[in-house]
Formats: sequence, structure tokens, C-alpha cells
Amino acid sequence: MHDTLPHLVDSDFPPLRRRCPTVLQMNLGYLCNLACVHCHVGAGPKRRELMDWDTMALALGVARRYHVRTLDLTGGSPEMNPDFRTLVIAARRQGMHIMDRCNPTILVTDGYEWVAEFLAAHAVEVVASLPCYGPENVDRQRGPGVFERSIAGLRQLNALGYGEPDSGLTLNLVYNPVGPSLPPPQSDLEGQYQLRLERDYGVRFNHLFTLANMPIQRFGSWLISRGEFQAYMGLLRAAHRPENLEQVMCRDLISVDYLGYLYDCDFNQMLGIPLGGCRTHLRDLLDGDLTGKRIAVADHCYGCTAGQGSSCGGALT
Repeated sequence: MHDTLPHLVDSDFPPLRRRCPTVLQMNLGYLCNLACVHCHVGAGPKRRELMDWDTMALALGVARRYHVRTLDLTGGSPEMNPDFRTLVIAARRQGMHIMDRCNPTILVTDGYEWVAEFLAAHAVEVVASLPCYGPENVDRQRGPGVFERSIAGLRQLNALGYGEPDSGLTLNLVYNPVGPSLPPPQSDLEGQYQLRLERDYGVRFNHLFTLANMPIQRFGSWLISRGEFQAYMGLLRAAHRPENLEQVMCRDLISVDYLGYLYDCDFNQMLGIPLGGCRTHLRDLLDGDLTGKRIAVADHCYGCTAGQGSSCGGALT
């Protein structure tokens, strides 16, 4: 796989500073039942990096220290971490809102039949990846049969009340383009998703988040191998909107890798660019204050400010 970092570090991206953190995003490991072309993590079935319970407990301590109210769980497939359930239960007891960035095929994977009911029992917000409302694009990006299995998983969630008004169970979907292009307007695409998924498959959800593909890991390597890396970076740069800078996720979020080291965002984590440019561990946050600290930036950050902007919660504008 091609290393994209040398293509990104010489950057003129505008400087950014942190606000007080409100979200702790924890990557529970790179193990996943899929190996998608666009994956900025490089996750897959053969990955064995997993966060242990001691690191999770330390993260909960940091959340208490900073009064962080949202725990954002990602991977890989975070549910494949053997301590996933223990973490969710402990965080809920701590009064935290929990988001699970879920690949919906995990819900219909042997050995993980418990996932849907567990998430519902603990009122976990599900953010499920589904890069199209039809099978062709999804299977091309993620593998044969993935769309059908994703629909089956989403139906399980619907049967438990997810996506229904006033149920208290939130189901949001995530769209990302199949290739090197920017996502279309989020509100317009959300309407298309809602119409097609309910009409064709009986699937309901709350909101759609649109994300630009980041030129790192598998997707970045794919661009380099096709000679399209610089053209895609040119697209992101040309679409940069300064007004998105105020709302980028790194101002309010701390990203934690499976070993407990910290980054300004999940993308920096995958590039090995540490928090503010200095190697920092969870234990270092038990004292001190992050407010006003420098955020480490590079050229891939244009992926968050291009067009409508992209964040863990979708479009910024």
C-alpha cells in the first residue's frame, strides 16, 4: 500500500486551535468483517489490533475529568472488540451519550446476533455506513452481497424501534462517494435515501450524514496507483470554504487509538500525526487543559472543509 503522508505534510492549511473537548472518539481496534476500498482505517478481518479494558477504563476517567458527555465508538467494527459491551454499560452508568459507528452487516454476522438488541437496550445511537440506496455501488465499494446484508441489519434495528419517531432510538446513515468526487448536497441526498429505502426495502432512519473520502490509507493508495492523487487534492483545495473552519470536528473532539494515544481526529490517527504534533497518551490528560492548544493539520484537512464540509456528524453547512 502506498504511503500518503509524504504527499500531505507540506501544507498551507489554515492554523486551528482547540476548544474544550465535548466528544471522546475511541477507536476500539482495526478488526472488521469487511475490507472496504474507501476505508481510511485500513480495517479488515485479518487485523488483530484491539483496545484492552485498562485503556477503556482510563478513557472513561479522562471523560470524567473533562466532563465529556459523548462517547463516539469506532473501529474497524467496534462491536468486535470483546470488551465492547462492558465499555458501553460503564459509560452509560457514567451518564454518557454513546454513538456506535456501525457497519450494519455485523448485525447479521455469525456470533454477533446480540448486537442489535444490546444497542437498543442501552439506547446507543447507531451511525451506520451505507454508501448508496441501491446494491450496485455498495457492493462495488464493499464487496458482493454487502448491500443485501446491510439492509437485513437495518431492518433488525427498525424492528427494535430505531428510526421511529419518539422511540428514543436514533439511526443515522453515512454516505460517502464511490470514487474521487465530492458528496452531493446532504439535505437533497437525505430525501432520496428516505424515499428509496422505505419504498424499496421498508427501511427507515433519522438522518443522513455525507462525508468526503479522505486521501489516506486504502483510498489514498488507490488514488496514487491510478495517478489521480494530485487531481483529487486539487478538487478538495478548489472547494475549500473558510466558513467551515469554525465547525470542524477537531476543535471539540479527542481521538484515541487502541493503545490509548491521542490525536486531533481519526484521520490524523491513521496518518500517525499525534495530538497537536506531540505524542500524548490518555494518562497525560488527567492533569492540565487542552483548551487553546494547537491542532495538527496537513493537506488532507481540506477534505473536511471542501464544499459543504465533512465531519463525524456529516456536512458542516
